[in-house]
Amino acid sequence: MSEQSSHRRGWIIGSVVIAVLLVAGGIGLATFPMWGGQNATSSVEAKIESEAQTPARTTEGLASPVVEELKLSATPSAGAVEVNPATAPQVHAKNGTVDSVKLVPAAGGEPVEGKLSKEGRVWTASERLEFNTEYSFSYTASDAADRKTSKSRTFTTVVPANEANAWTYPVDGTTVGVGQPIEINFSEPVLNKEKIEDRITITTTAGQQGAFHWYNDQMLRYRPKNFWEANSTVTIEMKLFGIEFGNGMIGNHDSTVNVNIGDKHIAVADSKTKQMKVYTNGELVRSMPLTMGMEEWPSMSGYHVVIGDQRKAEFRAESIGLKPGDEHYYEPLTVEYATRISQSGEFIHGALDGTAQYLGNTNISHGCIGLFHKDAAWIFNNFIPGDVVQVKNTGNHELPPLDGYGDWNMSWEQWTRQ
Repeated sequence: MSEQSSHRRGWIIGSVVIAVLLVAGGIGLATFPMWGGQNATSSVEAKIESEAQTPARTTEGLASPVVEELKLSATPSAGAVEVNPATAPQVHAKNGTVDSVKLVPAAGGEPVEGKLSKEGRVWTASERLEFNTEYSFSYTASDAADRKTSKSRTFTTVVPANEANAWTYPVDGTTVGVGQPIEINFSEPVLNKEKIEDRITITTTAGQQGAFHWYNDQMLRYRPKNFWEANSTVTIEMKLFGIEFGNGMIGNHDSTVNVNIGDKHIAVADSKTKQMKVYTNGELVRSMPLTMGMEEWPSMSGYHVVIGDQRKAEFRAESIGLKPGDEHYYEPLTVEYATRISQSGEFIHGALDGTAQYLGNTNISHGCIGLFHKDAAWIFNNFIPGDVVQVKNTGNHELPPLDGYGDWNMSWEQWTRQ
């Protein structure tokens, strides 16, 4: 065999060996540099050290990617409007960690604080946002090769036209009688009634349980089955911030209101006996002769709750639909020690001069309860809003629930039926 043939055969064998090693995959790639006189270990180290300077390797092949691609996202979305301020903005870093976040009102102000999850992948705002505010939201995250990605966006929270408010009566710190229902009025119609009820907690130091009753979409009342316990405290907690009322309206506040319940004052006015008996904490403390609504203008029966009082009150027949010439028309007059018990105009007050002869035997009023001045003054000085006046045997219907606070004229079954 010639020398040239020998060299050719050696070249062919060497090529076959190289091909076999290449087919062997990683072994061939790892050992190949040694044929060129290079050290394999230093070559691999150089490849690892340079990884941070190259794009992430995501192409499928014989080797797995060294660095997984960073996926960075945030909420609210860029340019979002009418964002609920109760929604906590977040930054998520998949295959990486969050380095820094800045969330601040675009017009200037203090940055919103936030917390980073233990693994460093999720940042969540820990403070509430403000209504009607544009926010600048910028953030930076790093992948496993310490390559950084930064993004920014803006969004705007709910504008004032879509804010919804609520307020209670009685107000915080007020002392009322045992018959005062808790009333909550809403600035906007409530369509999500169950959701709103879930965000209102009412408790008492006496441990009484009660129930809500919706009169319409903007008025909610709460009372126990029986009157409040005397000298207890009722606490109303409303957590409405960020809660949807419906129609895109968002609650704008939380609040806690404490209402004190005073002594149990109940006056029982009986048209049959023409007497009013007053009980304080269950004990009879005063009896008073009275006059009530005449047959043509009978007083409404049932439970009434004191609304307020006036030392002197002006009465006009026109307020109850009478005009000059009508049989029961009267000229404008002033009464004293007027304690109001209905929105439609029923009062307990001092009887007019010249009517003392009727007290205790004849009904002559247009629906009010007339007393001797000394007795009317006693009621005026001792009864407060929320105290109870029960009117009996008038032959008239009971005071409607919304004519003041006639809520107690509804049975518990009616009250709890929505």
